[in-house]
Amino acid sequence: MSTAKALSETHFHLPGQTGFYRGKVRDVYFAGDRLISIASDRISAFDHILPKPIPYKGQVLNQLAAHFLNATRDICPNWLLAVPDPNASVGFLCEPIRIEMVIRAYLTGHAWRTYKSGKRELCGIPFPEGMKEHDRFSNPIITPATKAEEGHDEDISREDILARGLVSKEDYEKMERYTYELFRRGTEMAARQGLILVDTKYEFGKRDGQIYLIDEIHTPDSSRYFYLEGYEERQAKGESQPQLSKEFVREWLMVNGFQGLDGQLMPVMPESFVREVSERYIELYERVTGLAFERADTAGLEKRIEGNVVRYLEGSF
Repeated sequence: MSTAKALSETHFHLPGQTGFYRGKVRDVYFAGDRLISIASDRISAFDHILPKPIPYKGQVLNQLAAHFLNATRDICPNWLLAVPDPNASVGFLCEPIRIEMVIRAYLTGHAWRTYKSGKRELCGIPFPEGMKEHDRFSNPIITPATKAEEGHDEDISREDILARGLVSKEDYEKMERYTYELFRRGTEMAARQGLILVDTKYEFGKRDGQIYLIDEIHTPDSSRYFYLEGYEERQAKGESQPQLSKEFVREWLMVNGFQGLDGQLMPVMPESFVREVSERYIELYERVTGLAFERADTAGLEKRIEGNVVRYLEGSF
């Protein structure tokens, strides 16, 4: 494990490359109507990228996203064409629709903070009185957010989306239908693994006039999972619900005096904790998918990824 190399960033020159964008975790290359997403091993928390990358984290997220995109193709078309390397995905370049379709089945996270503040509605959806944190809604609710180019996303109601013409009524209704169906599938897949899909978000784009599911789905970076076993008992006793997510990394940072606030110094993770985080991501992959994780050879990591992507692109155009 200690010899595993991690991918901090890439500097590829791909056939037909027309652009490049570096996000918090992914390096994204553009080539004609294709998008090439490279999942690095960078890890972020509190909107900051941590100094040390986590071996295998990129492979975990890339393969998780592909797993769920392939499992939902019968519900709606998505951007993914191929996974030529454990850390790389190639797909259609779509025009993003600047609305995140957030769907929630439980009063958790942002929804709970809103409720706790005394408000009884979110995005125009009313909440009943007398709910506790992590209580299940009678039916999942969609609480959309505008996708900001910079700064924070903002909650918005269905009515405001349509009134402001952010998307046509026909397109919004299709996104809404896809969101409910994708969440139902994700919930069923999670239950088979002894998990609860608490909430998640979907992003959509358009290509040739058709709506496509874009980005990753149902990964622990974009979704929240609870453990199914013991959920009801914990809820009845008012106990907290353990989550399957990278929350433990945020907890380590907080213990070491960092929450992303001005003047705080980012702590550097010791190698022992880096290895622990890596193992937790691998465990998370196996728990969510029910599949054994096969660690890719990390010797010559950048060369391996670039070579596999180049071979795919040269054969696909």
